[in-house]
Parts: sequence; structure tokens; C-alpha cells
Amino acid sequence: MKFLIILALGFALGIYVDRYQLRQPEDAKHAANESLASARDGFDEKMRQWRLTPDDIRQDLAHTGEVARTQAHAVREKISDARIVAVVKAKYILDRDLSACDIKVSAHDGLVALGGAVGSPELVGRAVALAMDTDGVSGVESKLEAAQP
Repeated sequence: MKFLIILALGFALGIYVDRYQLRQPEDAKHAANESLASARDGFDEKMRQWRLTPDDIRQDLAHTGEVARTQAHAVREKISDARIVAVVKAKYILDRDLSACDIKVSAHDGLVALGGAVGSPELVGRAVALAMDTDGVSGVESKLEAAQP
């Protein structure tokens, strides 16, 4: 009997959560889409400021064979290198076009080193930008190899 009562309560709770808690109103969905678009625009602007456009990456790869960028402002608080590596790797996992398994990430005193291979020069830029956009990172040195088109 207890089992049936618990089962009925669980079923009722599941229906309540499904109907009233998991559904987002259309206004909330629209606001979320606008927020995502705004974040994407901000990220694109950072890529231009850091000279990580596809043309900049091609020039750097042709000239020196690597991509290196530093942030001019001082890092306000020291964050452990292990945390930096974990955050950068997590960003690569969340990105559909980058493979966290194919990119080696290491950090020492806020300087991140990237190695491995990606599919295109654009992805080299994206990988560097994601690393640069991490708290505690003072610079990024990339030795990522890009597949030639």
C-alpha cells in the first residue's frame, strides 16, 4: 500500500514539474536568444581586437608557424594553472567544432600553451580566443596545426 501511495505522489510530482516548471514562456526564450546573440557579437569583437581573424591566423602561420598573443593588462588575481587548464578544456568540450581530445593544453603562471591539430586556420583562432577569454590567462602560445584546405 505504501508503495502505491509513493508511486502516485511521484507521478503527480512529475506531472507538476513537467507542466509548470520545465516550460519556458516565449518571452523568456526570446530574451535568451537575444542574450546569446549579444554574447556572440562580443566574442567576435574580441577576436578582432586580439587579431584572431582567419586572415591574421594565416599570416602568423605563414610567417612564424605559430600563433602567440598576450593580454596587455595585468592579471588581477592569480589563479592556479590546473584551474586554467580545466576551464580551457571545458570550453573546447562545449564547442562543437573543436575536439578537446585533439588539443593539448598546458599552463604555467597564466601563460597557456596549445598543441595538437585542428581542422582549419579558423579553428586555430577560435581555440586561441577561447583560451584568451579565460580568467587568469595572461597569454596564449599556440602550436596548433591546421589542416590545409
